[in-house]
Amino acid sequence: MPITNVLLVGVGGQGILLASEILAKVAFEEGHDVKKSEVHGMAQRGGSVSSEVRFGPKIYSPLIRKGGADFLLALEKLEALRFTDYLKKEGVLILNDLEILPLMVSLGKELYPKDIFVHLKKRTSRIIKIPALKIAQTAGNSKAFNLVLLGKLSTFLSFKSSSWEKVIRQEVPHHTIEVNLKAFELGKRS
Repeated sequence: MPITNVLLVGVGGQGILLASEILAKVAFEEGHDVKKSEVHGMAQRGGSVSSEVRFGPKIYSPLIRKGGADFLLALEKLEALRFTDYLKKEGVLILNDLEILPLMVSLGKELYPKDIFVHLKKRTSRIIKIPALKIAQTAGNSKAFNLVLLGKLSTFLSFKSSSWEKVIRQEVPHHTIEVNLKAFELGKRS
């Protein structure tokens, strides 16, 4: 089995680190060697957050080279644009259809790009745009949109449903288990 590279990106507070932890643990549960890296500098202030998850027979480094990601899971559109150079030409972008204005845009010092999809389509023709926030609200908690995107990602991976369920139950707060499982399932069907 080849090595799979997944890059998860978003802004602070969107659940990137939880989603990457779930993915890494599911891959490990399925018998893969797994490496994970994360960057979350100014995450508490709405800054950029990214996490790299690599799994396969033997992984020596957690880092994904530019042009090396099989999947880019983006919880925010501008973050997708910032990281598209990491996606393989034939890679899949799973995109939450959400805009979160960076501080400089909110202050009127910069503009939020209007042509994000034009640029994204130049990088890959495999864009899956999901209204994850709305789907998560349907599941019962708008904060579970990271699980919606993980659910969609799961349709591309050969991991057993039981492994996903086991790890989700272990990793999310106990009182949110059912909502998160529902968000994951709705994401699979989106």
